[in-house]
Amino acid sequence: MSTRESMAYDVVIVGAGPAGLAAAIRLKQQANEAGREIGVCVLEKGSEVGAHILSGAVVDPIALDELIPNWKELDSPLTVPVTDNQHWVLTKNKQFSMPHFIQPPFMSNEGTYTLSLGNLCRWLATQAENLGVEIFPGFAAAEILYREDGSVMGVATGDMGVGRDGQHKPDYMPGMELHAKYTFFAEGVRGHLSKMLKGKFGLEADCQPQTYGIGIKELWDIDPDKHVPGRVIHTQGWPLTDEVGGGFLYHQANGQVALGFVVGLGYKNPHLFPFEEFQRWKQHPAIRAILEGGRRVSYGARAINEGGWQAVPKLTFPGGALIGCSAGFVNVPRIKGSHTAMKSGMLAAEAAFDAIVAEREGDELAAYPAALENSWVARELKMVRNVEPFVARFGPLAGTLLAGADMWMRYLKIGLPFTLKHHKDNEGMWRQDIAPRIDYPKPDGVISFDRLSSVFISNTNHEEDQPIHLQLKDASIPIDINLPYYDAPEQRYCPAGVYEIVGRDEGAPRLQINAQNCVHCKTCDIKDATQNINWVTPEGGGGPNYPNM
Repeated sequence: MSTRESMAYDVVIVGAGPAGLAAAIRLKQQANEAGREIGVCVLEKGSEVGAHILSGAVVDPIALDELIPNWKELDSPLTVPVTDNQHWVLTKNKQFSMPHFIQPPFMSNEGTYTLSLGNLCRWLATQAENLGVEIFPGFAAAEILYREDGSVMGVATGDMGVGRDGQHKPDYMPGMELHAKYTFFAEGVRGHLSKMLKGKFGLEADCQPQTYGIGIKELWDIDPDKHVPGRVIHTQGWPLTDEVGGGFLYHQANGQVALGFVVGLGYKNPHLFPFEEFQRWKQHPAIRAILEGGRRVSYGARAINEGGWQAVPKLTFPGGALIGCSAGFVNVPRIKGSHTAMKSGMLAAEAAFDAIVAEREGDELAAYPAALENSWVARELKMVRNVEPFVARFGPLAGTLLAGADMWMRYLKIGLPFTLKHHKDNEGMWRQDIAPRIDYPKPDGVISFDRLSSVFISNTNHEEDQPIHLQLKDASIPIDINLPYYDAPEQRYCPAGVYEIVGRDEGAPRLQINAQNCVHCKTCDIKDATQNINWVTPEGGGGPNYPNM
């Protein structure tokens, strides 16, 4: 019999991101409108709400307008409207501006805001708590609980104070069970528990494989004379000439710019180094000119859903639902997903509330996917569903032209009568001996930097004496397969230097996992060629602690 204590709620939500918090707020709003009591709990593995949130971000407030219509009166962090939207095509030394009329009107940033998504989540958490939502930061949901009939009954938080050897330390504290009529999984991209649910309930049986990008981001204080609040710049082209990806630079509040680089994780060349591509991009004359005289203040990385509408899995299972990026509602060409994530949480909340009022529990919330299918989320994502696969299949130049034509045709209601398919990002990597090597310049410590100094300013911390949360299914594969075939690409695709091959000089190479460096981006779980790495939830409160990201 379990020695864990338990608490019961109507709805338990795993993850205090935009989707989870929007769902919690909507549940409480409905309860207040109906004069009912409803218990809502949100678990957040980060040390505080927003600690693990990383995004560009340019936010479309459409969902927020629906959720909290008077948000402008409530001291929200949406204070910098986008006033200047630019799209650059880069060559090695030049930049060319793409005129706006080339893009269909729904790609416009008119009415959007640039801000820290982490700060938006902190503000949403305050609104949720004011409504009576219980939020528990620093507690990681580590286990799914099931009823006897196989339906999801809730989650259990991870045990605290367990040593790397599995033994209990003096500060050991067992996890807590949280039982619910319905459980929402809002873990973000490639969530550990969401991945288990997809397998157990076959949620991906009728959709295309999800595809991903790795987004690497920095926050800079720049020269005030160069700061233009509300200026938004996106780039494509150099330094990625044959792979999917591009950069962004957003002039946000307080004299800061958020800048970053996204590399599609379907890339073929095992020698490609996403972190170093970002450092090269910053050295482009047009980007460097903005950063010179400034100071880097924060760093982070996160995987991004890029599969679009055709990669959205079945959203419900007995006892719960996937919301937000656990399901994958990112509009890739708009580079936005927080508004669609929030709306998905709101729709799931409305379905759960109606079920609870009808005294149901543990069944499937069929009203949620039906409502989403009829919402602006579905309409928006269907318009752009061929963009990412066109670019992935035909390359950055031809693919962009084909994708643009497809979007225009859909906007004019003469869309192409097909939906392109995806392949898994871990498949199709070239052997190291036939792939061209890439010469990356050394960092100058002014504009470009190394990974370890970058991880330091992400404020990443894990209790070192805890079980390693980056688990190998077969410990022999990194040396027997990944090293000889692909030159151990985990050394490069990880943006935090977690994976190292040591002992080569002695003729006894082995993979060293520096788990304390992990920024929870999930890239290794996605990109490993043999799917041998399994990212599991570490002890709550660990990982990065992003300010203003």
